[in-house]
Amino acid sequence: MMTREPSTELLALSQKLLDAVASGDWTTYRALVADDLTCFEPEARGQLVEGLAFHEYYFTLPSTPGQAPRPVRNTMASPVVRLLSDDVALVAYVRLTQVLDDAGRPVTKSCEETRLWQRQGGAWKHVHFHRSIPA
Repeated sequence: MMTREPSTELLALSQKLLDAVASGDWTTYRALVADDLTCFEPEARGQLVEGLAFHEYYFTLPSTPGQAPRPVRNTMASPVVRLLSDDVALVAYVRLTQVLDDAGRPVTKSCEETRLWQRQGGAWKHVHFHRSIPA
């Protein structure tokens, strides 16, 4: 079996994580992240979030009855992968999110993300992230 270079694998895993968030796929998200995930993100209002309950809330929100889900595309612009050791890596990028506004017009939002991945039991797990909205 051919293995991918860690940088390529980490970028693919990061994209898979973003796709799971965009589609509300809790099963895939859960498979990619560590139980003790930590983060700083705008929704946490400056607080360090630990564990998965905070994130699971957003995945379990009901959809609007009679309304089709809006398409979402996430692109990692200018990604950088830095291997900090054989088992820890940092992935940083600007996340561009394309969505439709309430009038059905396409809009693009951006945020800055840094994600830490750790190899656990032979597989990469997402262990920490920091997401900021540009000023």
